[in-house]
Amino acid sequence: MSNKLKIFLGISYLFILSAFLYLIFSNIQFNKLDDFSYYKELQLTLSEYVSKNIITNLFYFFIFSIIWVSLLGFASPLLIISGVLFGKWIGTFISTISISIGALILYLMAIFFFSDIVKNLLKDKFSKYVDRFQKNEFIYFFAFRLSGGLGIPFFLQNTLPVLFKMGKLNYYFSTLLGFIPHCFVWNTIGAGINSYIKQSNNFSMLDLIFSREISLPILLFLLLIILSFIIKNKFFDVKNY
Repeated sequence: MSNKLKIFLGISYLFILSAFLYLIFSNIQFNKLDDFSYYKELQLTLSEYVSKNIITNLFYFFIFSIIWVSLLGFASPLLIISGVLFGKWIGTFISTISISIGALILYLMAIFFFSDIVKNLLKDKFSKYVDRFQKNEFIYFFAFRLSGGLGIPFFLQNTLPVLFKMGKLNYYFSTLLGFIPHCFVWNTIGAGINSYIKQSNNFSMLDLIFSREISLPILLFLLLIILSFIIKNKFFDVKNY
């Protein structure tokens, strides 16, 4: 990858990150962060704004998520935000599709511009799995996504198929399907936080954690962790080769 492209990607990422942080922090009154009533005001303001412009805001979130992920952004904050803004069902739908598209764009960029970097970072760890990926790339990459990417950073997960030259359609749909459980859990947490703020008069961490809206997705998250270990042992354990 040329130095000019590195500079362009770096500046683009910093610009989007700065714009995102500005939009958030420019509307926050830091002297009220310890006042729970302030969060209730924010929740009400966001709820009214989103409900009045639901289609427009979905479109903005959709575009932003694609750009964010394609420029090496991480997914978890987007998932919580989409749950807060749009609820668990719509949030899961819009975030799963947009993040999957962003991941595909990043994968295509990696193929054309920085495949050597990806190979240097991942080849030693994943070269032993390349043969299996090539035999059934859809199933194995779906399992990889469903397992949470085996703990490697999100942007590296998105570029891993550079090693075995995965087909674009298989990449997109295995990513989309593998993301759904994780996106649902994080969106449910976001929606639960939004619901807790709306319904409660005072903040209590214990009440938040043990509220039905939060405790259920936490349980689902723990089940996903168990599932990831099962998938890792079945598909990616060296002893099975």
